[in-house]
Amino acid sequence: MHRTRVKICGITNPGDARTAVMAGADALGVVLAPSSRQVTIAEATRSLADVPPLVARVGVFVNAKPEFVAEAVKRIGLTYVQFHGDETPEICAAAPVPVIKAMQVGTEFALEILEPFRGSVSAFLLDATDSHKRGGTGRTFDWQILTYTRPGGFSLFLAGGLSPLNVAEAIQIARPFAVDVSSGVEEHPGHKDPIKVAAFMAAVRAADALVAAAPAANQEG
Repeated sequence: MHRTRVKICGITNPGDARTAVMAGADALGVVLAPSSRQVTIAEATRSLADVPPLVARVGVFVNAKPEFVAEAVKRIGLTYVQFHGDETPEICAAAPVPVIKAMQVGTEFALEILEPFRGSVSAFLLDATDSHKRGGTGRTFDWQILTYTRPGGFSLFLAGGLSPLNVAEAIQIARPFAVDVSSGVEEHPGHKDPIKVAAFMAAVRAADALVAAAPAANQEG
């Protein structure tokens, strides 16, 4: 049975990291770019110090200098970097660890724009478009776009306004490899709510069960 992976982003302290790991998160993200959840390399290192080795550590960057990315990867022990800026396929290919490339989905978005990055990135994170923010918008986009067609060979992360209330619907419609949540499980920016984190994880697993049962149900009907 397919299991939707969960990345909890915007981790700013060790307590929130423990909460996410105990709830079953597959990956934790730290934001190293201008944001209400931005942390320094030192703060990110402290926040993720006790994260188990099989939980991925993702650093989020926006048009960062390669030297800064390399330093963050080394000091924090990042498993992946997530680029939210105007990074080219060449920049992605030169990153020291595998890349998750964020793309904003607006009315003019087409999955074909991902093709130039083939071979340069490991996954794409699809987020809602915003003229003022590169990510963390708290907005959703039309998940139906992923039901029309999807590029082969790419893992897709779904982000943008996900919460315990809508993530199950998003998974059933879009069938992503992973979902990414930040503001949807917070008490306030930069601080996670353990109850919301647990509810989000429960909703993801419930959706996975429904998706797994759907083919059998269709055959019987």
